[in-house]
Amino acid sequence: MSHQDEHIDTLLQWCLEGKQSAQLEVYNRYYKAMYNTALRIVKHTAEAEDVMQESFLNAFMKLQTFKGEVTFGAWLKRIVVNNSIYHYRRRQKINTANLDDVMYKVEDNDGVDLDQSGYTELKAQKVMETMNSLKDNYRVSLTLHLIEGYDYEEIGEIMNMSYANCRTTISRAKESLRKKLTVNV
Repeated sequence: MSHQDEHIDTLLQWCLEGKQSAQLEVYNRYYKAMYNTALRIVKHTAEAEDVMQESFLNAFMKLQTFKGEVTFGAWLKRIVVNNSIYHYRRRQKINTANLDDVMYKVEDNDGVDLDQSGYTELKAQKVMETMNSLKDNYRVSLTLHLIEGYDYEEIGEIMNMSYANCRTTISRAKESLRKKLTVNV
């Protein structure tokens, strides 16, 4: 067990004892990653912040159920993903068409030389923007698979679909992403 793991275990024990300073320390360690996870699913900064805050509250309230079978970060991320999908689906029921979902395209740099890291960053930005233009179930399933690292079985469970349907959806999402990227090149 690493020193970092021992420290998080101590912090979590203090959280169970109600020490707010320990809760703040846990929050400060994980909030950026959890916010980014929520944002990739819900696509709105304010809603991602709400999801993140709610997820931390859920985690602290249910901390006694954390058994340590996975790392605390993985356990917390699962809460964030589930809350993000719940909020996303709820918003979809309320707003069938939202103008904020219209994505802009990155314009070419009109001959400006980019160093390799700048070019790579621009390509990554285009891929993320193109992913955001996919159908919602494609975008969410690809985000969970490619960015968050969930396997087909976990994604199927999260999105309430069969293993085979999940594989098919992700395969079609990848193909749709490829097609949109080749059109935008």
